[in-house]
Formats: sequence, C-alpha cells, structure tokens
Amino acid sequence: MADAVELEAAGRTVRLSSPDRIFFPERGFTKLDLAQYYLAVGPGILRALRNRPTTLERYPEGVGGESFFQKRAPKNMPDWIPTAHIAFPSGRSADEMCPTEVAAVLWAAQFGTLTFHPWPVRRDDVDRPDELRLDLDPQPGTDYADAVHAAHELREVLHEYGDLRGFPKTSGGRGLHVFVPISPRWTFTQVRRAAIAAGRELERRMPDRVTTAWWKEERGEKIFVDYNQTARDRTIASAYSVRPRPHAPVSAPLTWDEVGEAVPRDFDLATMPARFAELGDVHADMDDHAYSLEALLELADRDEHDHGLGDLPYPPEYPKMPGEPKRVQPSRARKDSGTATNSGTATT
Repeated sequence: MADAVELEAAGRTVRLSSPDRIFFPERGFTKLDLAQYYLAVGPGILRALRNRPTTLERYPEGVGGESFFQKRAPKNMPDWIPTAHIAFPSGRSADEMCPTEVAAVLWAAQFGTLTFHPWPVRRDDVDRPDELRLDLDPQPGTDYADAVHAAHELREVLHEYGDLRGFPKTSGGRGLHVFVPISPRWTFTQVRRAAIAAGRELERRMPDRVTTAWWKEERGEKIFVDYNQTARDRTIASAYSVRPRPHAPVSAPLTWDEVGEAVPRDFDLATMPARFAELGDVHADMDDHAYSLEALLELADRDEHDHGLGDLPYPPEYPKMPGEPKRVQPSRARKDSGTATNSGTATT
C-alpha cells in the first residue's frame, strides 16, 4: 500500500491511509478516488448532509468485502464533528455524527464510507422532519422508465396539494427519489401520513402502474411508493452518495427536465465531478424552501373519513403503532382464517 496522503478541505486537513486500496475492482477506483470524488462534489454532499444525524454505510475493504451500517458516532471521531442524540423506535438511543463541513465527509471516506444516510431532521430538532421523502421503487417486471412516468405524475400531485415543489434524484439504482423541503412543524407520524396520502393519490391516478401495497405479494409489476421510508429511523441515501455497486454509481440530483432524459448509468464516481464542475448543485436552492403539509394531511383525513383508508403497516421491527392494521401477510391471514373456520365446524 502507498503511504498515507493528506487532503485539504476548507482549511481542514484529513489524513487518508492506504489511498491506493481498490474499492471498486470493476472500475479500478481506489479509496483516494472516493475521497477526491467527495471533495469535488463537496458543496453538494454537504448541502444534503449539513447538520443531519447521519448513518454511515461502510465498506472498509471495498465493495467486494464485508459491510455494515454504523449509526453510533465512532469513538475515534474528531471533536470538530458535532453529533445529535436521537431515539430509535426500539426505545434505544444513540449519538450520530452530523456533518457541518466537507472534511467530515472525507474523514468518513477514510474509514470506507461509501454511502451516507441522513435523517430528514436537523440536529437542533431531531423529532420534526424538514423533508418529505418519497421513494419510487420499481418492483420486478418494472424499471427506471416506469419510475420516470410515476415521478412526473407525482410532480402534479404535489403541485395540486399544497403547491409543493419536489426535488428529484436518482437512487443510484433503478428507482427515483423525490424530496420536498417542509417546515419542521410535524412529527414523523404526521409526515408519514402525508406520504401515504400522496402515494394513494398517485395510485388512484395510475392504478395499473403504481401501488402502495406494503406486502410484496400484492404489489404486482408496479412502482411501489415506499411510504415507510418516512418512518422514524428509516433513511434514504443522500444526494451525491456513492452506491455499493460494481460500477460505482451515485445518487444524482436532477432537474425535472432531466427526469426521463438522463438515466442512472449516466452518473457515477467518474462522471459526476465534471457535471458538478459545469452545473454545480442543481438542488442548491432546496434549503431556501419550507413547504406546508396541510393540504396532504387534509387529503389523508378525507381518505380515512370518506373511504375508510386509514394507516398502513409499519416495518416488522417497529412496535405496534396506534391505528395500524394487523401486520400479517395477506396470504397467511387468509390461510389462518381458513384454518380457524374449519376448526370451528366440528361435526355433531
């Protein structure tokens, strides 16, 4: 391995050991390539992470090695990187790192962090999200083009319910994310309720292409609106994060004109720096906005009152939530119901 190198970021020096360690064998990208990428897109990645509790997705030996998610701030973290104390649905809590400068991103890259997973909150108020995050997830039989169709219709839904502006980005895989900056007035439960309302409205408009069904057996070949990505402790890869796939794709912020024109393969560790140098962060003004969820929450109330559409299941590791339907796979529920019926028809 080559000797360690030092990188400068806004007056801060970060030491990078083993800079020639191969992180992406298919492309030959090294740890130094990763760190230099994050330096090149520094203002963009910092805009996405600034003051947010952030989970690190680490691959210390590169994409071919073992990996893990690190929620708790590492013990060896420099004292110039602040933290926030957050509570998990399990009742446990932790201090998570909250990047406030690009050097913090480089420090995490030194320890093999490929992807950054920020919470939708800031460290001064960790219980009230300031982003509504909508995840358009292609299911088997669908692809990115299907997510594009759903995203454009979702844009109209957001405009009609509160004149909300969504900021689209590639997931780094086959899907699309649409983030809406919001005023930090609502709880995680309320923001999730707004996401469900938006998803159901999109589903009504595109019934053959979109679903909010939590159970995979019910989704079919459709785009799934993963509303549970707005639940507490669920996070989405940040803009500009490198994803752990062989070709080193990145989650790329897009303009709406680019949604459908560009494809995920256009954006990777090698191509994004040139794009950033030319265009800068196309979501740079995102923090200038703080929209209201009132119209979507009113839609949620109407769905429940007029159509009996209440809450939807939480992920399995969450405690049972008030108003949540039974967290039982539909096919299993039917089987159990049949067994109960049969057992109750004894002969006389």
